[in-house]
Amino acid sequence: MIEFREVSKSFWAGRGRKIVLDRASFRIEEGVNLGILAPNGTGKTTLINMMAGLEQPDEGRIIREGRVSFPLGHRGGVEGSLSAAENARFLARLYGHDPDRVEAFLRWLTDLGDYFDMPVSTYSAGMRQRLTMGLMLAMPFDLYLIDEGLPSAADVGFLRRVRPVLRERLAAATLVIVSHDARIIEALCHRAGVLRDGRLTICPSLAEARRLYDYVG
Repeated sequence: MIEFREVSKSFWAGRGRKIVLDRASFRIEEGVNLGILAPNGTGKTTLINMMAGLEQPDEGRIIREGRVSFPLGHRGGVEGSLSAAENARFLARLYGHDPDRVEAFLRWLTDLGDYFDMPVSTYSAGMRQRLTMGLMLAMPFDLYLIDEGLPSAADVGFLRRVRPVLRERLAAATLVIVSHDARIIEALCHRAGVLRDGRLTICPSLAEARRLYDYVG
């Protein structure tokens, strides 16, 4: 569970402040996957980083219960100067898991070959995405955070290995996705909201969230 209570967040952008959230209050309930639709540049990554505890609000309070993952996204939770093996062992220790088990699982799941022991900065975007998703699935969480970080449908081999693991993890967990693509939200979430100009509106249905998103878009 994650709850935002009157949370505000902004940052300097050019000559003024960019408002990400303005006194937002909402609750992510256990077992109810939530999608948040937002255009690019509206603060999706900042929002999900606050859920993960990687960024703090300017005002208000964020309450977390249970094991919350690092955000899966284009940058993910990895350090580019380290190899996949080194990232796996570091994060396993950070989250209290066996580094040997996490590394072995990740080698199998990602199938990166020799690149697994090379710096992540040498990876293609697809390889990096495989690594960050694999890291998240290697360590069970109660709530998974995704920042537009789903793997490409063209990566058939990886998707074949990942699907049963993802189903197993999500059967006992909750998913939060921030994205500009309504199709992803509709495919994976039970509820949805729309973020724009600092205002987060949680809608009673996916269809209503889609209508609001398309209307203001």
